[in-house]
Amino acid sequence: MRKIAIGTLLVAFLAACSSNPIKDATPTKVEDKSSAPAAKGPETKPATQAQVAVNPLKDPNNILSKRNVYFDFDEYVVRDEFKSLVQAHARYLTQTASAKVTVQGNCDERGSREYNIALGQRRADAVKKAMTILGAGDRQIETVSFGEEKPKAPGHDEASWAQNRRADLVYQGE
Repeated sequence: MRKIAIGTLLVAFLAACSSNPIKDATPTKVEDKSSAPAAKGPETKPATQAQVAVNPLKDPNNILSKRNVYFDFDEYVVRDEFKSLVQAHARYLTQTASAKVTVQGNCDERGSREYNIALGQRRADAVKKAMTILGAGDRQIETVSFGEEKPKAPGHDEASWAQNRRADLVYQGE
């Protein structure tokens, strides 16, 4: 008798845990509250654009806060992964006629000083050319090369060199 009671309880327990959900026959109403008035409380006014305006160049959630375009060893072609970054900065310059940026070309420590100055300039010029093709004004963009003189990473290994092969976008007034 005890085995039958335990068996019955086990069957009841397993039936209660079954994965077949019971569907409710009555449809659920979804209410659109997007135009519903706010709850009672202090009256709020819509924010003006001046109150919510955030400088996109300083907003960490905005692509414009990223300012480094990295290059492969001994190369000055903008890599595909940085084209959207260059495009966003070009669009910003197009929309903000008063903005001016300096593109600073940099290299890792390998190569002669003269070679690295020239390579850094080609990197800066490549970024400027891409931005002007995308609509940015030529007069809004200056280029300069620092060669190997301004390393981002101080090490003497591939990871450090990869961080030093770059063009930095520096906006005036920042």
